[in-house]
Amino acid sequence: MVFVMAAGGTGGHVWPAVAVARELRRRGHQAVFVGRRGGLEERLAPAEGFELEFIEISGLKRVGLVKQLRTLWQLPSSTFRALGLLKRRRAAAVFSMGGYVAGPVCLAAWLLGVPLVVLEPNAVPGLTNRWTGKVAARILLNFAEAARHFPADRSELSGVPVREEFFRLAAKPPGEWFDVLVTGGSQGSRRLNEAARQSWPLFRASGLRVRMTLQTGPAFYAELAREFAQAGLPGAVTPFIEDMAGALSGADLVVCRAGAGALAELAAAGKPAVLVPFPFAADQHQLRNAEALVRAGAARLVLDREMNGQRLYREVRELAERPERLESMARAVREFARPQAAERAAEALLRAARGVGLDREAGQSKQ
Repeated sequence: MVFVMAAGGTGGHVWPAVAVARELRRRGHQAVFVGRRGGLEERLAPAEGFELEFIEISGLKRVGLVKQLRTLWQLPSSTFRALGLLKRRRAAAVFSMGGYVAGPVCLAAWLLGVPLVVLEPNAVPGLTNRWTGKVAARILLNFAEAARHFPADRSELSGVPVREEFFRLAAKPPGEWFDVLVTGGSQGSRRLNEAARQSWPLFRASGLRVRMTLQTGPAFYAELAREFAQAGLPGAVTPFIEDMAGALSGADLVVCRAGAGALAELAAAGKPAVLVPFPFAADQHQLRNAEALVRAGAARLVLDREMNGQRLYREVRELAERPERLESMARAVREFARPQAAERAAEALLRAARGVGLDREAGQSKQ
């Protein structure tokens, strides 16, 4: 059977869909990705051996009027293209990660009667998933807080699918250096980049044996790489980390945004983190995600407006000097890991394609 993966834009949308597609392929089925040019899917899906088809669509929330009008203009043609794609591929079911790329594909699936399985990765559902959840055969949730937005008889807490290599990472023993990974995601974060830059003189003056790896994003790389080389500190500055599992393996502490995909990888790897939610995320979903981990003692939270070089230095120093606190956070964050999420999503797609009802209790017993 052929399954269409509606997941595009950011790594938080694409990587979980890749994990599910891998599981479908392992079971002898085909997965085809739908995305837009310029999104991370343009590189990641083909690199994983999956076909990719494109539609033209933009976002509606937190964009200007011109972009909203452009999206409304694109919607009929992108939906028409998605209709043709689903027919041509004889799609058995559609897997949606939400986001504006998924909108036209989900609309086309609904018009054709192709079953939908939706994964809501955040504590607060996005616009696309709020709509598709009303018509989906199954809704998979990452946070219990999101359950109130969806029909109870068609939803379950399954977690965000994470590539299996994250679950295989061994705990990092204490070493000569305290390794800190700072990442704002595939496109980088101006706020985290600036905080890292401001912190370099503080770490150098302190004598604290900290080694920093900074993923800048491509737009910020050249300038920051030049300044880091002049700072005289151990570590590395890179525009993009291809092997994020390897980067997490070498980290004692992670400083990052609070997208659901990143948090799922932290949980699978058992890594303590300082979370700096993106303040302009729709419905403040990154803040709600971070708060869920903080309540469990699995992470520290710093608001975007409060993050600077001095705060970054203080957070790192405090945790570097409290190994027992790091160990406690690592244990707590692993409680959010759901190693069978990809298998559960693949099973939901197969059952939906076959018209078989899903047993919620059976699904939850696998967690």
